[in-house]
Amino acid sequence: MTENTADRFFPRAPGQVAMPLLSRLLPAVGLYAVIVAVAALAFFLPDATDYLGSDNDDVMRLVEIRDFLGGQNWFDLTQYRLGLEGGTLMHWSRLIDLPIALLIRLFSLFLTPDKAEAVVVTVWPLLLVPLLLLPLGLAVRRLAGVAAMHIALGLGAFFVLGCVRFKPGSIDHHNVQLMLVMWIAAMLVDPQRRASSYVVAAIACALALAIGVETTPFVAVVCVCVALQWVWHGQPFSRPARSFGLSLALSVSAVFFLTIPPRAYAVVTCDNFSLGFYALSALGGAALFLLASLPKQPSRLVRVGLAGITGGLILLTARIIAPQCLGDPLGTLDPLLVELWLNGVTEARSFLAETRLEPEMVGGFYAVGLFAMVVCLVRSLRREETELHLVLLALIGASWGIALLQVRGAFFSNMLAILPLSLLISDLRRASAANPENPSTAFAYISTVLMSVPVVWALGGVLAVHGWKQAADMRTLSRAGISDGEVGECGDPADMMALNALPTGVIVAPSNSGADILRFTPHRVLSGPYHRNQKGMLTELYIGMAQPGEAKAFLRGAEVTALAFCKTDPQTDALIRRKPDGLYANLARGQVPDYLQPFGQPNADGFRLYKVLPDRN
Repeated sequence: MTENTADRFFPRAPGQVAMPLLSRLLPAVGLYAVIVAVAALAFFLPDATDYLGSDNDDVMRLVEIRDFLGGQNWFDLTQYRLGLEGGTLMHWSRLIDLPIALLIRLFSLFLTPDKAEAVVVTVWPLLLVPLLLLPLGLAVRRLAGVAAMHIALGLGAFFVLGCVRFKPGSIDHHNVQLMLVMWIAAMLVDPQRRASSYVVAAIACALALAIGVETTPFVAVVCVCVALQWVWHGQPFSRPARSFGLSLALSVSAVFFLTIPPRAYAVVTCDNFSLGFYALSALGGAALFLLASLPKQPSRLVRVGLAGITGGLILLTARIIAPQCLGDPLGTLDPLLVELWLNGVTEARSFLAETRLEPEMVGGFYAVGLFAMVVCLVRSLRREETELHLVLLALIGASWGIALLQVRGAFFSNMLAILPLSLLISDLRRASAANPENPSTAFAYISTVLMSVPVVWALGGVLAVHGWKQAADMRTLSRAGISDGEVGECGDPADMMALNALPTGVIVAPSNSGADILRFTPHRVLSGPYHRNQKGMLTELYIGMAQPGEAKAFLRGAEVTALAFCKTDPQTDALIRRKPDGLYANLARGQVPDYLQPFGQPNADGFRLYKVLPDRN
């Protein structure tokens, strides 16, 4: 039996003909991926009412993919049916749209388009699972052998099952980013420091930047780690450093020219991949390549100086090219939107907000990452694989620090924590097996295993706050940390059928319902929960708060043809309380101005729909 390509790095024991099947990387990854897929489908499909994830970003991603399949240009990311006249230029990447669109086209060869879409959307996150488990298993097997690999794959399987980003129907870009981050980390901990590993890490960094700039701080830390390794080791590390630097410069150049239209080459934006991030990453990669390519590697002190000068030049370049990107990318958001929208976005909560609003989930988000950082710090101080644990400490620390500002960063720190914790568990397992009479080692082993699983912490928190019934529900645990469908949100099938009966026009609705209206109807919607649609969102808020006479002028100015009023929507409720004499407050009391005409079947839990009547001459 021949070895898998991925197993070439692992020599057989003398006289061994072939390794057992599950001692090999690819079969083991395949087995765990199948188990995860079956378990995920069994957990989530029986109660599913839709094949698409309930996060607004999943819905909007599907709308964008449909437009792409319908002929919208590769470089044109404008959502023409969102916001005021002319639409809204989205900040997402076609690199996510493309594979999903291709799969839908493929499945459409033997399924109806609707069924093809449903199948692809359902299985897309599950297809990413083996691509995440593969680098995880490879890294840990390189470091500690087959037993540790299975520990890591087991922890990885639990992570995926407890992470809503891999729930069937989740098609936004965050699951791809998680997969890429795992590839980056796994390649950086290659004990043999193969040049090929650093090439893969650099390419993954470029793709992560192009897909979404949420990973920019992490990629920056990765680049610093590689540079510091060159500073410390010098000549022995020059080949990996050259490989990383050159590959980063070339790959970010490739994705820049593949995804950015020529007219936007000189445009700097801070919420997506553009000239600013491209220039800095390409410059940094090229500089590292040149430094590591010096014919005679300088002394460590000189390398420190060269690295410091290079870092200073990169920071100066950032100040010149993209000074606005050194702060909060949402810092220019209107204060009204911050108050009524951004502060309510679940995944954008800070640590303090999470402890106040969802205290039962704090352990699930932050405990495992903190535990892993402590393990890395202690083991590095004890000279146990010092460099390895310092690199992992930097990577986990960067993600955990981001999570303190926005809870969505916790998915990354929890995932990266698997690397050092699986190594620790493997060592404790060996110690326990070597001394079975010692209860302390067995207790340390079992405790570490439990403390390494985010769902265990989440389960404990939910149990403490809500009791057994909710703690036993896997779906409750996995919904945490995303902007799920909110309580009170409207938009059932009957509402969409009523809206579809209208001539194509412009709909005013709460921002939470905007993406669904785009998905199920041909209308343009004024508001959707996206920061680039500030004008549309503000117009909807002003319409709701304005007195009926003033609201009429806003409706006319935005060319609105219908209003979908949802009394129970949290944002609408906030507007009613904020402006008791506003249009929404009047509609809540049943006071309908003469320029609105009710239509459709009123539903206690759905929209109240109104046509906007033309002016009477």
